[in-house]
Amino acid sequence: MSCTPPLILAGDLGGTNFRVAVFRGDPEMTKVHSAKFHSTDHGSVEEMVHLFLSGITLEAPLLAASFGVPGPNVHGVVKASNLGWEINIKALPEKLGIPHVSVLNDLEATAYGLSALGENDFAVLQSGSGFCMGNQCVIAPGTGLGEAGLFWDGTRHTPWACEGGHADFAPTDELQHELLKYLRAEYGSVSFERVVSGMGIKNIYRFLRDTGRGVESAEVAREMLTDDAAAVIDRHAADSSCDLCRATMDLFVQTLGAECSNMALKTMAIGGVFLGGGIPPKIIELLRRPLFLDNFLEKGRLRPLLETLPVKVVLNDETALLGAAKNALRILEKTV
Repeated sequence: MSCTPPLILAGDLGGTNFRVAVFRGDPEMTKVHSAKFHSTDHGSVEEMVHLFLSGITLEAPLLAASFGVPGPNVHGVVKASNLGWEINIKALPEKLGIPHVSVLNDLEATAYGLSALGENDFAVLQSGSGFCMGNQCVIAPGTGLGEAGLFWDGTRHTPWACEGGHADFAPTDELQHELLKYLRAEYGSVSFERVVSGMGIKNIYRFLRDTGRGVESAEVAREMLTDDAAAVIDRHAADSSCDLCRATMDLFVQTLGAECSNMALKTMAIGGVFLGGGIPPKIIELLRRPLFLDNFLEKGRLRPLLETLPVKVVLNDETALLGAAKNALRILEKTV
């Protein structure tokens, strides 16, 4: 590579927003230009990238690009979850006019981005042993539920993607068994994403309301007609203005805690469990209550192991974007 840091493009595609930025490939990963688009207002990643690039002036050509996308990469084709888009990775260099283009699972991008964060980018829920030299995992409830692991090879962490959010929801008490029955009648197969996500908050609310376990407030119902339902429910739970909303968020936190420990055990994440996505940073105070950790630790004889794991909330909402940028630079360095 030349002495002049190359310009690279990074994008983070979510079910709600698409963040995109140009970075210099220097040690600081300096951001040069950035923008955010509403994903559902557009028809493809390339459409938003072209719109972004048409509004800026670059000092040099873009040499590589990387995108975090929700959905599995199967033989070079990614079907973006919750958007219905199909992305052919091999076609992107020509469509974008960028020589080297890579697509990561969005949680894989988040996992890459963890190493770019500082201490202030995390909120600690459990200090654990403080030992970071071991496998790690990321669980990210937002529009959907993403999960990823980071394998520790003795020297560094290597992220890997998975679709664990689509694994079967596993109730841990009688109320959750009733929730499963309610959702199964509607969806058939019920994944953790149907419960531990933005759509999950709305599903839990409907379950409690429809089964007579709470009374819907007229104000809440009215607000949900024009605002995001999960945000409305969380807001009224936080200010204690709605008992049904508060019960909804309590059940959400219980199931989130259980699924975090499921992922931690499956990946043997002694290096740390990280909560990413759009929801955890917004409900920090709720996650700091005993309810979350009680359900995280409730794994019988494995409780002593879980007590040693650091558990942190990722506060930086550009973690996946930073991870995509790091991956673009890594790919570019391999080509030289």
